[in-house]
Amino acid sequence: MYALVAMGMSLALLVGLLRVRVRIGRAMLAATGALALLLGVGPWQFGHSLAVEWQQRPLTQQTGYLFISLSALLTLVNVFGGILQETGISARLVPGVLGLLRSRRAALAGIPLIMGMLPTPGGIMLSAPVVRELGDRIGVDRGRQAAINFFFRHQWEPVWPLFPAVPLVQKILDLPAGTMLRHNLIIPLCGIVLGVFMLLLRGIPPRSENQHPRAAPARAARDLTAALWPIALTIGLYAGWGVPPAVGIGAAILILLPMYRVPLRRWRALFAAGFELELVLLVLGALLFKAVLESAGAVPQVVDFLGATPLPGGVIVFFLPFLVAFLTGVTTATVAITFPFLRAYIGTGAEADIGLEVLAFAGVLCGLLLTPVHLCLALSCEYFDASFGRIIRYLIGPVVGIVLAAAAASMLLR
Repeated sequence: MYALVAMGMSLALLVGLLRVRVRIGRAMLAATGALALLLGVGPWQFGHSLAVEWQQRPLTQQTGYLFISLSALLTLVNVFGGILQETGISARLVPGVLGLLRSRRAALAGIPLIMGMLPTPGGIMLSAPVVRELGDRIGVDRGRQAAINFFFRHQWEPVWPLFPAVPLVQKILDLPAGTMLRHNLIIPLCGIVLGVFMLLLRGIPPRSENQHPRAAPARAARDLTAALWPIALTIGLYAGWGVPPAVGIGAAILILLPMYRVPLRRWRALFAAGFELELVLLVLGALLFKAVLESAGAVPQVVDFLGATPLPGGVIVFFLPFLVAFLTGVTTATVAITFPFLRAYIGTGAEADIGLEVLAFAGVLCGLLLTPVHLCLALSCEYFDASFGRIIRYLIGPVVGIVLAAAAASMLLR
């Protein structure tokens, strides 16, 4: 019980600091420090936990590697955005998107939906520059822009096999892949429909007095290709060969600069402008928060506490992954911590209650969509210059709709 109180207090501190406009990176570090004090995690214990991590985990799952790779990715994404402006590509991007999709609403949702198939922490920044550019030009406020980019990007997590949580759930519950993905598809389908109605159709008129020009389809295709091929390259290298996204986008930048004959004297300025200390501190704080939880063994304590309560099975199946996702902001960790416990409620193999599995995965997604410690949401606050509360205001309706849809599906599929 104490671990749950400590995590709640640290998260309350984070939200309070954000409300008084403390920068997100500094607020995350402060919340992490408070959590370590409350859980009694001293330097020696924390160092020992990192040493065990070094010995037992693959390099790509270690805190140091994640810090370097994510910081590099975020910096290079900023550099990429600067190059788009430097070369004039960004000025042609919005007409290109509108020329092909023929709808501003479809463009705002379609871009993060497509790029959301790249399963990497911080990957939300790949679509953020395009959404912000389009949103600013058509008059969408930054809070709604951030909510649209964040919400639609994460709709594939229950079904896209490149997300590690999907095969992990399949193995834990011993489910046929086709059966699991077919039923989990309920979650993103409902989410996309709800997002369209609540985030796009309300508040974004189809026409305005200041219409942005649309490119002809052939020109639009060329302009979009010029802007998006670096992202496609990054996704392809990652999905096909496991190349880290930072390496992929970095390679694309090194191709773009000479391709558009950007003078060498401008290269240093573009890279310097891409580095933002606040984003680096944010990545560091988020990773240390997770590491402190692991070092203290806090999340398993919460799982044990909930297991001892007399709550109905359906409530535990949804609320436990929701709570752990809310506390950690990490999909794979949430699945690894909670689904072994949930086997007692869901069952395994042919005896599994697929409706409860859908409800549990909906809990994971909803927790991730609402937590201030989710890296993508924290990055969205910083990049779109929008407060956490302002973004959450737009997300509450679609998230509640997903909960209701998943609860209905769990009853119908039994």
